Amino acid sequence: MRARDAKKLRFLSPVTQALAIYKEKIMKEEAFEVITSEETDEALVEVVQYSILRGSSDTRTAETLFFASQAGMRLKMVRITLKNSKIRVEPGALYYMKGDLEMKASTGGGILKGLARKVTSGESFFVNEIHGTGVIYLEPTYGHFFLHRLNDKSGVICDKGMFYAGTSSLDIGATMQKNVSSGLLGGEGWWQTSIKGTGIAVLFSPVPTQEVDMIILDNEKLSVDGNFALMRTAGIDFRAEKSSKSWVSTAVSGEGMLQTFSGSGVVWVAPTQGVYEKMASMEGLRELAMPPGSMGTMTDMNKPSKK
Repeated sequence: MRARDAKKLRFLSPVTQALAIYKEKIMKEEAFEVITSEETDEALVEVVQYSILRGSSDTRTAETLFFASQAGMRLKMVRITLKNSKIRVEPGALYYMKGDLEMKASTGGGILKGLARKVTSGESFFVNEIHGTGVIYLEPTYGHFFLHRLNDKSGVICDKGMFYAGTSSLDIGATMQKNVSSGLLGGEGWWQTSIKGTGIAVLFSPVPTQEVDMIILDNEKLSVDGNFALMRTAGIDFRAEKSSKSWVSTAVSGEGMLQTFSGSGVVWVAPTQGVYEKMASMEGLRELAMPPGSMGTMTDMNKPSKK
């Protein structure tokens, strides 16, 4: 504590002195740590996390917090510092905000675009925009966020539900699959979210960003067994294709239909997504304990005991 501040404390009551010292101690301990950030002339977008949650008066909650902390889970929020600009957030995403800020409802590009978004992607007709200068915090979650900077108008195509927030220059819409195979058999439905323009998009990721693999294609083909491809640049051709040339080989190979991505661009995949989904159930844990490629069958060696 500085000498000048210490001199001021002498004229305060003991209780006020204790509160002032406690406040200074708490202020020195940063509640958040920034794990990733992106900045433009309009806004600073950060993903912050609590270093530690200091518990609850309820012992059962404290037990849950302990195991969550031991597992490396951290409560996260998106913090956006606006600089006389605006940002678009999904309905219900706002947690709190401070500054000269105002929330407005918009159709996000006109009535027709709002209707198209409602019908095709299932999103709300209106979108929330926050205008002004100040700091915005979005709802906390133990989930994961992926910040993506867009610098061209070709944009990216991502899974529905991934878009969470974005700076004002971004154009968020829906795009239809370009072929029948991807719409019927691709596992993503007929419509996905399209993000174009220049700015920063905040995307909700099913896995930590460290586990998202960015695969660069140079007039090449990527085949994925499953639907853990999160996003791709708009120039990539997406299809559902047989794993083998003939239907017989496809049927007996155990792979079935594959998601394929062709051309030049980038595909973001989350290889661990399916692992986490299986860990949520006893049946899934049993599958993970089997030899890879067992096609879900059990040998005498790994059959569970009936006792």
